[in-house]
Amino acid sequence: MIYFIFAYFCISTLGITSMALTRKNPVHSVLWLLLLFLHIAVIYLFLNAEFLAVVQIIVYAGAILVMFLFTVFLIGAKELELSKRYVELWEGRALVGLGMLAVFIAAFSSIIPSWKGSYTIEYIEKVGNTKAVGISLFNEYGMAFFIVGLILLIPMIAVAVIAWRSGK
Repeated sequence: MIYFIFAYFCISTLGITSMALTRKNPVHSVLWLLLLFLHIAVIYLFLNAEFLAVVQIIVYAGAILVMFLFTVFLIGAKELELSKRYVELWEGRALVGLGMLAVFIAAFSSIIPSWKGSYTIEYIEKVGNTKAVGISLFNEYGMAFFIVGLILLIPMIAVAVIAWRSGK
């Protein structure tokens, strides 16, 4: 039974993603994105990553989504008009579909199911999920963590510049 619930959340995540990408109204798209973030948090709970589930809700569903809404309202985006050039051409859809299929085949063909990480289940049970994630994040991926911080700083600066220009 639990596998069916997990499969539901995984499949619905894909459907919600397509709904968020195809909405004409940007506010509706952001609301679909909120539902997507909540579904991803539930998937983390199924994978026994409670810390990541809470971070997913606080950081993404809280802070990042508010930043998206602020940007949408600041720019004043109305319903976006659909151009026939990109939406109704079957060649474009086929090309995008084939491209996505190629990416999936390339990504899933390189998976080695026998790989084991450097942290054992006993180690994680001894120190706890949160501490194990923190040790891994700051010891092994410290530079990547710093770069992600800079990448998240850039949209905030862009929003401030847009607000400053519109004020003149």
